[in-house]
Amino acid sequence: MSSREVKFSWTSALIGAASALATTSLLSAKPKDPTFDLISIDLTSFKLNLPLLDAGLVLTVHITNPNITPIHYSSTTMSIFYKGSLLGSADIKAGSQSAKSCKLLRLPARLDGLQLAHHCFY
Repeated sequence: MSSREVKFSWTSALIGAASALATTSLLSAKPKDPTFDLISIDLTSFKLNLPLLDAGLVLTVHITNPNITPIHYSSTTMSIFYKGSLLGSADIKAGSQSAKSCKLLRLPARLDGLQLAHHCFY
């Protein structure tokens, strides 16, 4: 039997540490959903022409992208509900947001007068 001496290699240790760090980084960088917080609602118009009711709003929404990559989104429509009833909608234009950033969006919205009146008076 021959006795073989094991020699410590700094190169192997550094490669192992770098591999462990890269694996940990990849596993912890799973994509996360952006968060949306409603900051304010500003009433821009309110018209009452019986029996019709028309209301316009501007919604200020704070969006946080927690990811290490930017996000890109296509245009969409945000629905506004109250007690299970669709009250109105706001159009969101296509855009993007940088990695690890926050953004404020001001969204013009229209409310359905019949649904709004129903919830105001009942």
